[in-house]
Amino acid sequence: MSSLLDRAEYVRGPVARPAELGVSPKGSVSIVERRSLAGLPVWSTAFAHLRKDHRYYEIVEDTVCPEFRYRYFALTDRLGRVMAVQPFFVLDQDLVAGSGRRLKGLVDRVRRVWPHFLTMRTLMMGCAAGEGHLAARDQATRAREAEALSADIVRLARAEKASLIVLKEFPAEYREALSAFREKGFTAVPSMPMTRLDISAYKSFDDYLNKAIKSKRRTEFRRKFKAAEQSAPIELEVRHNAGEALDQIFALYEQVYEKSDMKFEKLTKEYFSELGRRMPDKARFFIWRQEGRVIAFSLCLIEGDKLYGEYLGLDYTIALQLHLYFYVMRDTISWAIANGFKEIVSTSLGYGPKLQMRHELRPLDLYVRHTSPIANAILKRVLPYLEPTRGEETLQKFPNYAELDPTLR
Repeated sequence: MSSLLDRAEYVRGPVARPAELGVSPKGSVSIVERRSLAGLPVWSTAFAHLRKDHRYYEIVEDTVCPEFRYRYFALTDRLGRVMAVQPFFVLDQDLVAGSGRRLKGLVDRVRRVWPHFLTMRTLMMGCAAGEGHLAARDQATRAREAEALSADIVRLARAEKASLIVLKEFPAEYREALSAFREKGFTAVPSMPMTRLDISAYKSFDDYLNKAIKSKRRTEFRRKFKAAEQSAPIELEVRHNAGEALDQIFALYEQVYEKSDMKFEKLTKEYFSELGRRMPDKARFFIWRQEGRVIAFSLCLIEGDKLYGEYLGLDYTIALQLHLYFYVMRDTISWAIANGFKEIVSTSLGYGPKLQMRHELRPLDLYVRHTSPIANAILKRVLPYLEPTRGEETLQKFPNYAELDPTLR
């Protein structure tokens, strides 16, 4: 795969002059490498209002999935000035990676004879380690960016030798702006959603437990917390970087990664190290130790008054016995309330415990199209059977499940 990526051609865009954010209808979209963005204010301030600002995209490019081809769309005006930047990457994508076990089993049997069956060279717009975003804050600018990108993205994908185009996991707040892509033949399907827990009304974890959780469930939670408290003392440390715990943290991350049925990117030790070094203002490492040994960690990122739980690691030799997941969630909620956060957002999967703790869904959408009009017509019919949420029955129990429909605005 890496040899294919090394040989792929790409279009070099201009190293253009910076300008105020906005997209002119008479401008153009080109593909540039990261070095072409160095020193441009439009890049150094890109995504600044989000937890994953331009520094995060640079960290991901430097440390995650070197087989991906990381590039950037530069949206320029008619004078060649860069008005906006949109990251993307190119990979060979398994189209059934997010499907149920039954479909995967059928495809695996076909792949014994045809190894690349339902694998396609894909241009993914967004972030390789997280959900996608448009750089602009306001809806009007987002709409202009989306219009410019949707008008040119098929041509640009062909320049990257990609047959499939995916807008990867964009939150529902972008549905209005990204309707431009649906008008250009893209099909929108739900991806595995994030979840959110509103903690703004609570003074402490016990207050949350008493007000938000029903009596029977409260008793169950307290029984789980007691199981952990009857073991050797567990200590929590919250810091801006992994520090000397890096090796232990990464080992726990790998345990969780290997147990997951759905895999996309695999993080590296360098990712955790660089995140703490380059983004100490936004990164928080929650580290739980028992008798000096790291038994759990949670990597969180800060965005205003929201605390995002990005990655979790548990020592599975004791996790079930001590109900570590719920212990970690209790401590995280307690810390967030004590430090003035109003909302906790969690990444996808693990929906059962989140349902019990009264989270609600935070939808993410995929926008997909084939560069061939004929193949795209077939893809539109197939995509509903490939979309990842079909096999996750727990999602239907959330009260706002209907919001997963990407056609809603």
